[in-house]
Amino acid sequence: MKKLISYGIAAGMIFGAVSCQSSSGDAAATTESSSNTEQLTGQSGVVDEVSQPNVVQVAVGSKDHTTLVTAVKAAELVDALSNAGPFTVFAPTNAAFDKLPKGTVEGLLKKDKKDALIDILQYHVTVGVYGSNMLQDGQTLGQVNGGNITISKKDGKIVVNGKANVVAEVKASNGIVYVIDEVLLQ
Repeated sequence: MKKLISYGIAAGMIFGAVSCQSSSGDAAATTESSSNTEQLTGQSGVVDEVSQPNVVQVAVGSKDHTTLVTAVKAAELVDALSNAGPFTVFAPTNAAFDKLPKGTVEGLLKKDKKDALIDILQYHVTVGVYGSNMLQDGQTLGQVNGGNITISKKDGKIVVNGKANVVAEVKASNGIVYVIDEVLLQ
């Protein structure tokens, strides 16, 4: 019995020594590689060049959503929206943000307006995936910020809150993105 315990302790010490050596080698490699690129943390830091992009990556890959991406980064919502979801995101285009009164976007990007920015962005996100075939005229969807949006659907066209037209639908690994031509405000 004593021999068995001694072997167990010895095996644990050897495993611990090997683990320490390999982790210190990994740390050097990590330090070297991170010095060349911006270090990302959380879910947004996961590199996967094989899978379908998530809702954030869809927006980042669109030249028409640079304002939205800037807002999501300022609100520190990149990791939350990079998670598994599932999410239905109503993504206003740059032109949609341009329709807001002058100075609105710039004001919302200030640090002291972060809570208001988060509220607006969360009003554009529903938990769950609602494909266009699931959206019905008069349907109400609960948004992440606690508000509701109303869907209108006529002649195959989807409108949100009677004003924002869905101009495109993009599937993502963690949900679906509807490109809209207006910013949703409560």
